[in-house]
Amino acid sequence: MSGVLPLFRRNLADTWRGLVAWTVGIIAALFLYLPLYPSIAGSGQMQDMIDALPPQLVHTLGYDQISSGPGYTEATFFGLLGFAFVTIAGVGWGTGAIANDEENGQLELTLAHGVVRGQLFAERTAAVLVKLLWLALVSFVVVLALDDPSELGIEADRLLAMVTAFFGLTALSAVAAITVGAVTGRRTWALGAGAGVAVYGYALNALGNQSEDLRWLHDWSPYSWALADHPLTNGWGEQTWLLFALTAVLLLVGWLVFRARDVAV
Repeated sequence: MSGVLPLFRRNLADTWRGLVAWTVGIIAALFLYLPLYPSIAGSGQMQDMIDALPPQLVHTLGYDQISSGPGYTEATFFGLLGFAFVTIAGVGWGTGAIANDEENGQLELTLAHGVVRGQLFAERTAAVLVKLLWLALVSFVVVLALDDPSELGIEADRLLAMVTAFFGLTALSAVAAITVGAVTGRRTWALGAGAGVAVYGYALNALGNQSEDLRWLHDWSPYSWALADHPLTNGWGEQTWLLFALTAVLLLVGWLVFRARDVAV
């Protein structure tokens, strides 16, 4: 295969329609939710809704911060709908990076064209991360554009902190799918690993929110590493770096194992 980063470019070319669809979905979600904030907050409907919910559910969903513009944006988009959207996209792309091709026999054909395994792993991983970075950038730009019209009161530096944590959180699930796919060559295992990381992190965070005695669970939840410090309100979180550290460890493991194991026919 010729040219600079051929596998990277090929992956982007093959998946651009899906990227466009997810981009439209992210923009639509933000335009649906954020402009509602002034009318809901100003009428007192938001506080009435929070008061009507069980306290445990309020803490689980992060709605204890929802009365402010940054808290509303974090709870409704970055911590819930946007998290679900981008995680689904990332896990799907991560599963397709290696495991899909190995199961359908395309991976051996690609390797037969003079591509080394380390190059394949690196370039396809880079393509997945670039697509996730694009979705994070779109989120940043749209939230910033809607900030004044929606009366959210979000500061640009804190939005950057939030988007960085958001990217790290969703990239972790995607990389888990890539790594398990590279280690096992099995689509189901890769998909389960990526989704499992997201569900595990969210569930552990929810349990940790139930009482002070369970707060220690936040230390083991990637979701908490990203959102527990409420970066959209308070700025850079103390544990955001853990997301990128764990992602780097997974990438190293996947790269080393994939280079050494046999590829299934």
